[in-house]
Amino acid sequence: MIYGIGLDVVELARIKAIIKEKPKLIKRILTENEQQLFSQLSTKRQVEFLGGRYACKEAFSKAWGTGIGKISFQEMEVLSNAVGAPVVTASPFEGTAFVSITHTDDLALAQIILET
Repeated sequence: MIYGIGLDVVELARIKAIIKEKPKLIKRILTENEQQLFSQLSTKRQVEFLGGRYACKEAFSKAWGTGIGKISFQEMEVLSNAVGAPVVTASPFEGTAFVSITHTDDLALAQIILET
């Protein structure tokens, strides 16, 4: 049974500015495991990765029904499976979380479906 659906869109120009001007926010948004993946990427891919993870965590909080104020970015972790697809590896939700992340030149979008 579907518990919740969340969708979020992020402007990558905003993410690029965060990386350049407020790098401490990276540690607030990404878990240690996500930061390790982030550090191995090219600058362009870092922007896409951070934007995608940010959008994913915002979408999760919407599907969870709380918004990001009641759940921290650190409570959610999105890594990649063997073929590179995003997978929610940590969250307060005890069911199954399905995630999709996509990028354009300007945007990162994420959708989450939570299923009990």
